[in-house]
Amino acid sequence: MQYEDGDMDSAVEARELKLVRMADILFAERMKNTLSEWRSALLHGGNTMSQSLRSSNDSAERLETVFYFMRPALSLKGFTSHQLRVIKLVVRKHFGDLVYIHMDNENSCSQDFVVFSDSESDKENLMKEAKDERKKVVEGKIKSAIGFRHVIDLLSSEPKLIVGHNCFLDIAHVYNKFVGPLPSTAEEFVSSINECFPHIIDTKVLLNVNQMLHLKMKKCSTSLSSAFSLLCPQTAFSFASIGSDLVSQQRVRIEVEVDNVRYSNWSSGAKHEAGYDAFMTGCIFAQACSHLGVDFGGQRLAQNETLQNYINRLYLSWTNGDIIDLSTGQTTAEHRLINSVPKRFSKIKYENVVLIWGFQPKLKAREIKECICKVFGPTSVTSIYHVDDTAVFVMFKNPEFVSDFLELKQQLQKNDGPVAVLHPLSKLLEGGNTCAADYEVYKEVCSSSISKTLFAEQAEAVGINGGTRSVKSDAETERRPEEEEEASDNNNNNSNASDRVCEREYEDGRRRSLCN
Repeated sequence: MQYEDGDMDSAVEARELKLVRMADILFAERMKNTLSEWRSALLHGGNTMSQSLRSSNDSAERLETVFYFMRPALSLKGFTSHQLRVIKLVVRKHFGDLVYIHMDNENSCSQDFVVFSDSESDKENLMKEAKDERKKVVEGKIKSAIGFRHVIDLLSSEPKLIVGHNCFLDIAHVYNKFVGPLPSTAEEFVSSINECFPHIIDTKVLLNVNQMLHLKMKKCSTSLSSAFSLLCPQTAFSFASIGSDLVSQQRVRIEVEVDNVRYSNWSSGAKHEAGYDAFMTGCIFAQACSHLGVDFGGQRLAQNETLQNYINRLYLSWTNGDIIDLSTGQTTAEHRLINSVPKRFSKIKYENVVLIWGFQPKLKAREIKECICKVFGPTSVTSIYHVDDTAVFVMFKNPEFVSDFLELKQQLQKNDGPVAVLHPLSKLLEGGNTCAADYEVYKEVCSSSISKTLFAEQAEAVGINGGTRSVKSDAETERRPEEEEEASDNNNNNSNASDRVCEREYEDGRRRSLCN
């Protein structure tokens, strides 16, 4: 827009400028005489100011004859922006064969010229060349500002196989940062992501779904670090002393180049660092392909028949084993995987869930559970899991505990007496910023387009930063049964996609807590 509208803006600006002040009138007359003298010298072969000249004895204004696209031109230096506007007006008003040109180079330094054109056609060519040059400069600035986006565009344009490990969230981040806002449903997301990246393979799916690889893993954990240690032993300990029998187990030789500075810090335990995680993922994929007999020197991996059953399949929920096909948008459950997961995860009952956030960062899930159990009984809380450092999910045994807890918390926060200070929940409410709500509020926060790192920050940004929130308002509780049933059906239809997203986040938070 800047380069296309530049000439039009200049013309409008020059026409609108009115010479009212005496200083402007005198400056315009002086520049008119200077330009007329320079033009006459060009036409009659006189002195064209080949040397740098100052337009007055005590100013920094300087006119210098140069060439602009092989045409004689005056370079204007030391003039203010207002003076340049006056010069532009003088050129347009008094000189038909002179053209005022303003350029910004790649370093954002402006240059201004008055260029001589010997005919109308030459003048049109000059304007076109200047416009093309402006376009080139603008495109150069855009390309230099894009940065890592070039890598994403290249990956999207090439039919190469993209490899990740449990990478649904990674793909979502890439989409959100470099493609566009995340769609509201998983189905829309997979359709969009398949257009950008048509060939994605998840090594976690590969290791769990393929029976032979699952046996190679000795049915152990398929986490990134565990899979790397089991499948790529001599790579994981490449700088340690290892036996020849261990080396012989490796089918794919992976050469690693590390500079002298990084050599001493090379460690297979550097997990959760982006570069090393990517390295481990690549090694796992290469070794898995070797076990499957995939020929790296043959056809493109994206078209390899052996890998076709695993391409474009990502885990939506690792706990439930839900796998979504990016090509079709259909979700299936990997039953063998579900049966192999320990039965330590109870069925989620969202009406029994309370979300607590804004408490003191020193509090752990175990301490929060102890506070609540002192009030409602030792078996009142089924489980408790950290969402992040600022929020936890609490699953009560019965839904009645949810309303009782929310009501009690609200009463204690309104009461500053000794009962509130000595109450078992006082440790949880310390600081005065503790908020609590049911699962519906969590869905509301998650459905917002605002994205913050911590849940407490997200809730505050959405506008939910007060006290307790409950599922139903007073108006809702007064509705007739038939209205309640109709509203329930509508809510179920509108929130299916949100339920799936929130369920996955709930399970991820619960899983992280168990791992910790």
